[in-house]
Parts: sequence; structure tokens; C-alpha cells
Amino acid sequence: MDRRIFHGNIKPNDIAHALMAEFNRGNLHAQVLESKDKIAVQIATRAGAMSGGQTALTINVQAVEDGIMVEVGQQAWLGVAASLSHTAISALRNPFSLLGRLDDLAQDIESMQLNEKTWRVIDRVVTTLKASYDLSEKLSRVACEYCRSANPLGEANCLCCGAPLGDAHPTTCHNCGFAVTVEEAICPNCGGKLH
Repeated sequence: MDRRIFHGNIKPNDIAHALMAEFNRGNLHAQVLESKDKIAVQIATRAGAMSGGQTALTINVQAVEDGIMVEVGQQAWLGVAASLSHTAISALRNPFSLLGRLDDLAQDIESMQLNEKTWRVIDRVVTTLKASYDLSEKLSRVACEYCRSANPLGEANCLCCGAPLGDAHPTTCHNCGFAVTVEEAICPNCGGKLH
């Protein structure tokens, strides 16, 4: 499973709508499943497609603080390998039979590239909405516990009152590297225990 977090003014629906627009056509079928805190987009080869093997992919999108987290699951190859081997055997027996299987071969190649195409669509939406991997201004500041003034990450003492900022600075999860506060007991990114 591949997971990426994007910060900015972006919502799970933005990604879901873009994936539906891109993949719910031709030999592919896409559907959206929503729960109160997560959206799942499933992309699969249409049942009964006349060419190529079948494949399926699930993309989970959920809101996180000041952005979204996108998880693209393992792609399920439902017959692509069998379709490719059938094409290869046919071509070995009779090279001219490859002409009759060009549609199958093109569909198999398209199915194998589904994961990369999905990330290209997601990256295009993220770029359009000016979101990024970078922490937002809001998340890259530390509030002083005494005077509540915002300070840049890495400052040892508050720029306004001089109080030490030690425990106010975020740390990272030892499992996934996600920035967490000292008060958090469970990582909001991977669900691992922090203390």
C-alpha cells in the first residue's frame, strides 16, 4: 500500500471526483463508497470486457489535519497475467495471430499502468488546488504554552516572552515519520502507539 499526505485546501471529494471523471469510462468502471470520515474509490475493469484481462484497485482518501491522506492499495490482477501469457503463446505458434490480439495486448498494458495513472490524476488535482507535501504555515508553527504566541519550529525559546518551547515542539512517529505532538498517544497516520 502506498500512502501520501497532502497539506492545503483540499478535500477527499476533490480526489474522488477527479478519479471518477478519469476512470469511469471505456473498459474501466469506477465507483465511490463513502463513510463519515473516509471515501474509497474502486477502479476495475468492466465485467464482460471484450479484450484484455481484469484488474482492480482501491484508493482510500480521508481528511487529516490541514489536508488529506491518500492510500492506494495493492492492485489485484484478475486475469491480466493469463491474458498476457495467452497472447505470448499465440504469437509463438503463429506470429500473425498477434494482429488479432492487439486489443487484448493494449488493454493488458493499460491495466498494468493503472496504479501509475491513478497517482498522476491525484498529483494533477493536488497541484491544481495548490496543495503539497509541505506542512502548512499553521502546522509549521509552535504555540508558546505561556503567552500563546506563534513561533517557528526549531526555536528553543519563545520569541515574545522567552519561555522554553521544548515540549511544545512536535516529534515524529517512529513507525511512519508523521509529525505528532507530545500529547498524542496514537499516530493519526499509521495508528501505531507513540509512547
